[in-house]
Amino acid sequence: MTEMETRQADRTNPDPGILQYTRIRKSPYFYGSRRHGVALYSVYNHHYHPRHYGDPFEEYWHLLEGVTMWDVGGAERQVEITGPDAFEFTNLLTPRDLNKCAVGQCKYAFLTSQEGGIINDPVLLRLDENHFWLSLADSDILLWCKGLAYNLGMDVHISEPDVGPMQIQGPRSREVMVDLFGEDILDVPYYYMVSRELDGMELVISRTGYSGELGYELYLKNASRDGLKLWDRVEQAGEPHGIRPIGPCHIRRIEGGILAHNCDMTPEDNPYEVGYGYKWMVELEQEQDFVGRDALKRVSEEGVSRKLVGVELGGGQLGSFNDGSMIDFFPVHAHGERVGRVTSACYSPRLDKNIGFAMVPIEHSTIGTELEVERPEEVVEATVADRSFFKPEKAEQQLTGAATGA
Repeated sequence: MTEMETRQADRTNPDPGILQYTRIRKSPYFYGSRRHGVALYSVYNHHYHPRHYGDPFEEYWHLLEGVTMWDVGGAERQVEITGPDAFEFTNLLTPRDLNKCAVGQCKYAFLTSQEGGIINDPVLLRLDENHFWLSLADSDILLWCKGLAYNLGMDVHISEPDVGPMQIQGPRSREVMVDLFGEDILDVPYYYMVSRELDGMELVISRTGYSGELGYELYLKNASRDGLKLWDRVEQAGEPHGIRPIGPCHIRRIEGGILAHNCDMTPEDNPYEVGYGYKWMVELEQEQDFVGRDALKRVSEEGVSRKLVGVELGGGQLGSFNDGSMIDFFPVHAHGERVGRVTSACYSPRLDKNIGFAMVPIEHSTIGTELEVERPEEVVEATVADRSFFKPEKAEQQLTGAATGA
């Protein structure tokens, strides 16, 4: 290393912080969650998003054993689709056949490009015959939808409603929800929703979540007005049950085989490559066309050349993924040649091992295949594994919608 390179390295700030100002938007719960000492924000869907509050590993255990509340009011940005052509238009966005989605039901769905790439993977909520919300991952789907609707001349209204989701996750979420909404809230089936009123606030409540644990999402209407009121009300109800705010727990989602958009799947990846080419996720035989249908039909016939797999990694203990410990993808090598990349990785305290996902050529995707991974501090051995590292006994309660066909 030259003297100049040494000086430059010495100026590296490993924790540069994040600027809080007017250009980046704030969740309806922003001023509630920040009272708990957010330690790290990222920007997700143009909003500040709390990633953790100090110790992601403590948050992980609290999620597994207790109950947690998540400020996702800006991260899970909603796109609302209404109007006479709303059903036809929304069905055009996704390979899933929405004729199989009843009013009051939710679906985990991919939105695909004309090349078949995954441009988003929202939870889709059908509130009425021609009324949908798309609860988004991180990408500008509002603009995508507006552009498609304009180009197609369809009679739809597409907007971002004043709706702010909050997640309540963990095994004791049941008790908190009963205290808030009564015993009948437990009757809501997995990937269904109901409308409720709480202290004058209007909510849509779904039995969904991003944790792999029992959980619910509270979609607050008039969120810019009532966000802090709901945050405080949930805190109050959850206090006897030990509720605490956490960021989305990436250790638990990696354990459960839950993918993250723009990490484990991108617009360059199609559903077959990431292991979701199920007939109920990519419904090629449905009557209505959808964006990317021809491309995905070709992939289904020809097969894929690469695949997203689980990997167990050697070496020292990794971080929690949402703590800034993995700022780049890890290169994957086989027989001295770079063949792929690790897309997400963390240390699992419960399994006492480093786990993650990797996109590799199909010839290196068989469980048990040995690879090498280039971590920043060392090159380590890695083994291809089942992508669902932890499979709870009560899968109906704890697995993702995609894993169960929701």
